[in-house]
Amino acid sequence: MKFSIKKMSNEFDGEIQAIIDGKTKPIGALGQLEDTAKTIARVQYSSSKHEKQPLKINKPSLFIFAGDHGVAAQGVSIAPSEVTSQMVANFATGGAAINVFCQQLGWQLSVVDAGTLAPSDSYVGVLEQRLGNITAPINLSPAMSLSQVDLGFKKATALIEKTAGTGCDLVAFGEMGIGNTTSASAIMATIMDIPASECVGRGTGVSDEIVKRKQLVIEEALALHQGDLVNAKSILACLGGFEIVQITAAMLAAAEQNMLVIVDGFICTAAAMLAVQINENAKGYMIFAHCSGEQGHQKMLDYLNVKPLLNLGLRLGEGTGAALALPIIQASAAFYNDMASFAQAEVTDVTSPTID
Repeated sequence: MKFSIKKMSNEFDGEIQAIIDGKTKPIGALGQLEDTAKTIARVQYSSSKHEKQPLKINKPSLFIFAGDHGVAAQGVSIAPSEVTSQMVANFATGGAAINVFCQQLGWQLSVVDAGTLAPSDSYVGVLEQRLGNITAPINLSPAMSLSQVDLGFKKATALIEKTAGTGCDLVAFGEMGIGNTTSASAIMATIMDIPASECVGRGTGVSDEIVKRKQLVIEEALALHQGDLVNAKSILACLGGFEIVQITAAMLAAAEQNMLVIVDGFICTAAAMLAVQINENAKGYMIFAHCSGEQGHQKMLDYLNVKPLLNLGLRLGEGTGAALALPIIQASAAFYNDMASFAQAEVTDVTSPTID
């Protein structure tokens, strides 16, 4: 499945920068808000429906994809796989941190069962996009088949296309899956070609012993699949999770639809790395929400050469960092649209080189 993603143009960069620099402030005084406004403008100006119009954040939508990982039974987590489905129920009834943040900040939240041990069809509002019940342990066999990866791409793409049709122009993704930091760490090690020891963290707060076990399991997985990790889809088949597959595809589909993509923490950044590997143009549509407390995340962000908006020590997942970034993104659009210029406010332009 190919994604036709328009390369982000620098055609309007001069105009965008002039608007930002002309506001009643010293140049660069709004820091990363200025960079964020520039990203929003680039994305929206590249689409004819937004060209030269005020920047807009319409119907921001956050999707939590849930999937179970067979590797969880290999001693890499403090929680059993059953917790994934229990948390899906918690999302469905509004009791999780992400529910609270989305309600507070104005996100439209959807929960997607990408493939959990306990099917979620009994929970009102949970979208069924299952690729199976649980992946295979990545250190013993491929996590899933390539046909399952393809099916996940089709399901996620259809979901994003439907969402774009509602007028939504900004999406974010969260995840739930016991064992998925192990999968994300293995993906990171493969793409960045670095040892597992540099990728493995404490996830939800595991002991030193479990950290060592995670590292060993990833080393076993990388050795087992060494000859098959030839592209992003094969990496997903060998090392991924049902939720990571669908997040990767959803990011690509959103970029194809000229939507802003807000990237959450460690697991979602692993998906973003895969998305960029499939189509490098996708990166131009991404805003990285935060640097998580997972030790490998900063290395991922450095590899992608991106700067996150927040650093709050979060390591919960669920899309919580992405959710919390929304007010900053909205503020970036608001100052670009509504802040007066020096001329409009009749304020002396202190940025002018002619001012002594």
